[in-house]
Amino acid sequence: MSVSLENYVKIKDELTKAGALLVAVSKKKSVEDILALYKLVQRDFGENYVQELVEKQPQLPADIRWHFIGHLQRNKVKYISPICSLIQGVDSLALLDEINKQAIRLNKVIDCLLQVHIAREETKFGFDELTLLELIQSGRLANYTNIRLRGLMGMASFSDDTVLIQNEFSSLKHTYNKAEALLNTAHFDQLSMGMSSDYKLAIQQGTTMVRIGSLLFGARVYNK
Repeated sequence: MSVSLENYVKIKDELTKAGALLVAVSKKKSVEDILALYKLVQRDFGENYVQELVEKQPQLPADIRWHFIGHLQRNKVKYISPICSLIQGVDSLALLDEINKQAIRLNKVIDCLLQVHIAREETKFGFDELTLLELIQSGRLANYTNIRLRGLMGMASFSDDTVLIQNEFSSLKHTYNKAEALLNTAHFDQLSMGMSSDYKLAIQQGTTMVRIGSLLFGARVYNK
């Protein structure tokens, strides 16, 4: 077992005091490792890969809340729609269209976060602030009858520059505040930012949800 129970208890306590939810990022981790955290009453787990999530989900307790946190292709939405409690990282209108389509097919409402691009890397996905706020003001989100927009998600630059990361998180928090004021709805209440390397900075900037993997499970293992 590669789970650090000591780290889990420490991080869980920090986040509880900050009023933030811990999403344990379990990509490339075994069912046994996930169960080790489940036994400590961890219920929110994040997966990046559709096939891996679809394979793991039937082997694990039904009350786990699965978060899809990776870049999601439209043609894969149908596989995770019945499974996920929250789809983080919705980064395009086309993806919103497909999620809503699948939610209607399943006769359910799917919770989503819109991803905002805040990092320097162009390889990261997401709406820019202007496009996001224009989308909200347009009223178009009302067309997505089977999507409940819960908030925003963002990923900071991969950098050791704490000032840069803090500024990116601060920018996302300001964008969230603007979006929240425009939407004026009780269920828009989640700001997902912060990972193993920067979650303490995210707490300082008002995150409500952090995605932590390596501090809990160790470094990822890639199949060759």
